[in-house]
Amino acid sequence: MWTSVALLATALSLTPGQAPETLTLGNPRATYGELGPARTEMKLLPGDIFFLAFDIEGIKVTNTGRVRYGMVMEVIDSGGKSIFKQQPVERDDFLPLGGTKLPARAFVSIGIDQPAGIYTCKVTVSDLANKEKPVVKSLEQKFEVAPRSFGMVQVYTAADIEGKVPASLYGVAGQFVFVHFALIDFQRDPKTKQPDITVEMTVYDKDSKPTLEKSTVKQIPDKDDGNVDEKLVGVPMRFLVPMNREGGFVIRLTATDNISKKTTKVDLPLRVFPAGN
Repeated sequence: MWTSVALLATALSLTPGQAPETLTLGNPRATYGELGPARTEMKLLPGDIFFLAFDIEGIKVTNTGRVRYGMVMEVIDSGGKSIFKQQPVERDDFLPLGGTKLPARAFVSIGIDQPAGIYTCKVTVSDLANKEKPVVKSLEQKFEVAPRSFGMVQVYTAADIEGKVPASLYGVAGQFVFVHFALIDFQRDPKTKQPDITVEMTVYDKDSKPTLEKSTVKQIPDKDDGNVDEKLVGVPMRFLVPMNREGGFVIRLTATDNISKKTTKVDLPLRVFPAGN
């Protein structure tokens, strides 16, 4: 089942300009977390979170920079059946930078027992400037839920160790970011009932060369954290990435289940700009 749903919008990175004639929803893309990079494929494991980012353009803005709009998200299975529909969420936001473009996103947590298949995420936005006759637009994005297996899920970036403050992988030298994720459906040793997972973070420069001679490695279970509870099907992880110099990089996360011999990996692009520019 779908375990949780949320709809978000933010007034960051607004584009000034003339208001289009009609409301449009453009640039849809699945992302790693709220502000992370676009996913390279639309296949997710049970236990993951599907983020759909898009741009609301042409929304009516008052002369004090206020916008009023509503959002609804629906999840539809491959047979056309609606399996989840959220109640409308109304928002009143402030656009201090001007313009008529509002980056927004919707997300849904995929239950660990969600059947494999193709699903469609449908988001409907209503411009409530005229609540008696609102302008309404929708967009749809298909994604696939794969069968359960060992893998890396809930990959996202944050500015804090708890993962409560979303962060982008675009920054300036001197900043830092935490890369959060979880590993699920690993095997356990029949005797100790413990997993045996090796997790590595390797950073590559613009020439695809590792920035360090050795990768940063963590082991599950960790001797400092103790054993992994036998009831857990997933283990949360994180790496700290200080942005100590400018340039373009790729953060590669690799996890190997040493019992099942399965490996999973995720690549995240990182761009660091000089401070003060």
